[in-house]
Amino acid sequence: MEYIDLRSDTVTKPTPEMREAMAEAEVGDDVYRDDPTVNRLEELAAEMLGKEAALFVPSGTMGNLLALLVHCQRGDEVIVGNQSHIYLNEAGGMSALGGIQPCPIQNQPDGSLAIKDIFASIRTEDVHHPITRLICLENTQNICGGVPLTAEYTRQIGELAHHNHLRLHLDGARIFNAAIAQNVSVEELVKPADSVMFCLSKGLAAPIGSMLVGTNKFIARARHIRKMLGGGMRQVGVLAAAGIISLEKMTKRLGEDHARARKLADGLRQVEGLEVDAGSPYTNMVYLNLSENVPVNAQQIIQRMRDDGVLVDSESARRFRLVTHFWIDDAAVEKTVSAFAKSLR
Repeated sequence: MEYIDLRSDTVTKPTPEMREAMAEAEVGDDVYRDDPTVNRLEELAAEMLGKEAALFVPSGTMGNLLALLVHCQRGDEVIVGNQSHIYLNEAGGMSALGGIQPCPIQNQPDGSLAIKDIFASIRTEDVHHPITRLICLENTQNICGGVPLTAEYTRQIGELAHHNHLRLHLDGARIFNAAIAQNVSVEELVKPADSVMFCLSKGLAAPIGSMLVGTNKFIARARHIRKMLGGGMRQVGVLAAAGIISLEKMTKRLGEDHARARKLADGLRQVEGLEVDAGSPYTNMVYLNLSENVPVNAQQIIQRMRDDGVLVDSESARRFRLVTHFWIDDAAVEKTVSAFAKSLR
């Protein structure tokens, strides 16, 4: 069966154009900096985000970890959201591999961290305290509904960080979705950040890879630590070729995913037994719950949907997250709405 897969935008497969580019890519040994396709991808990423340099890494988790390891020493503390991917979903890498202590503070409903909470979390100079080194933001904020943070808010946090001699790292896994949703340039959104990670393998449809961007000095150190972590790759231009298409072409069509997410949400709001979050979707994610009077749970619905050819994922016993992407068309949206209605009958 050919499934409609809404579990995540990580399920995207490379486009035919990407596959052709991958097959024909000019390659070399990237550890020696000899892969021209990787070099081009890194130059393009840095240029698009308005930073000095970029590094191609296998995953967003590695990209975030590299940033933490460059910015912080063992025993330092990082201010993060309690609903952030770095804190919840990256296997405790900052602590296990970096000896870095997270200081989680509450994410607001709009995905932001309250400025007063950040300021209150910056450690005073005391022999008993860890040293606060870094603030991390996530844009778009996944668990808060795929909500984008504004350029103005990011500027305020950047000023707060730098005034207090801290650095700002941006987990921008879906930063291009945030830019499209707000009709601003991605460069403007990330300008206050000292480092940014973004994914090629989500809505941008590349088969693998993320980018880490920052200053030349920052990226040079990140490259060294990438090698330490086993991330030194060889003829990886076969993957970078797909990433170039992601940046040159796929970034321009993300609005289609947002439009289909809105269409999906509108359709699901008409299905008795479902409660779509108010305001959802902000970008390409639709969050919804089963109504209290529905006698089945999310896992039962997931199995019924699978039997009908639609793959969805649960956030909890009665909550779902649906994510649109390049391979979800209008027909897929309509079938998903019908499959939900059928599964609840």
